[in-house]
Amino acid sequence: MRGDSDLYLVWLEWPEKCFRVDESSLSYLKSIVPAASKVVRAKTRAGFLRSLSRATHVITWYFDPKWFELSPKLKLLATPSAGRELLPETAPPGVVLHFGGFHGAIIAETVVGFMLAWCRGFFAARSFPGSRSGESPRVWLSSRCRTLAGSNAVIAGCGKIGSAVAAVLRSLSCEVEGFTRKNISGLSKAAEKCDWFIMALPSTTGTDGFLSASLIRKLPKKCVVINVGRGNSIDENALLEALSKKKIAGAYLDVAKIEPLESFDSFVGVDPKRIPENLVLMPHSSAFSPDYLKSCFKELKDEKLI
Repeated sequence: MRGDSDLYLVWLEWPEKCFRVDESSLSYLKSIVPAASKVVRAKTRAGFLRSLSRATHVITWYFDPKWFELSPKLKLLATPSAGRELLPETAPPGVVLHFGGFHGAIIAETVVGFMLAWCRGFFAARSFPGSRSGESPRVWLSSRCRTLAGSNAVIAGCGKIGSAVAAVLRSLSCEVEGFTRKNISGLSKAAEKCDWFIMALPSTTGTDGFLSASLIRKLPKKCVVINVGRGNSIDENALLEALSKKKIAGAYLDVAKIEPLESFDSFVGVDPKRIPENLVLMPHSSAFSPDYLKSCFKELKDEKLI
């Protein structure tokens, strides 16, 4: 994978700061590639395309399949993304495709952070009815807090991300059942008793509407749905109805079918008045970290791809 005259071409100019290469992350990459090789940062699409003819290793968010014709020396095409949406499905012979697998530890912190906040009443406190309740906030909240330890979590999609979430939850004394295609037949039964239904599914393997209206009906009223995979995997209308009617306790969605979200309090194309108070939305941010790209580059080094 490596040679003395390798050229590492980096085109990572994403809008989000932590997903955009800067001097610090670029310096780190330069420190871990072979000494005789060269690292080039492309700041524009045009600059990227001009440099492809010399590139042996490309690290980018997006790559059009037609660009392989411009890349005669290419050995590695890598993206920080865990999703398969932005790179071609296949590459020419001799070119390795690599998708990021380092996100698990970061996303696990996000998932567990939400779960702890939910259990300890941080979200419930927002719904305190004030003097109308006839109770003090302390008394009112006392029946709405619980411990995370001892609760039961079902994880649909136990790849690198789901497995990382499972490991942290087990360290906090949670019961965890993880499901992949190999044991998916047991998921429906497990869902009937879970406190948490966690989804870390990709969008490219027939996962549309995985959390369907029928599966939502199997979830107990105490259950909280968490999705840090892709938005296509949930029947959003069925979930909104279940939340509004308190058929389930709540949901945290880091992703939506239509992205980006226009605001924190609504789905794109959905009347904000329909958004129930027991739904927590975030703008696809579960992997945000100041060390995101350094983690990406380190993974490539550890796997001997650079």
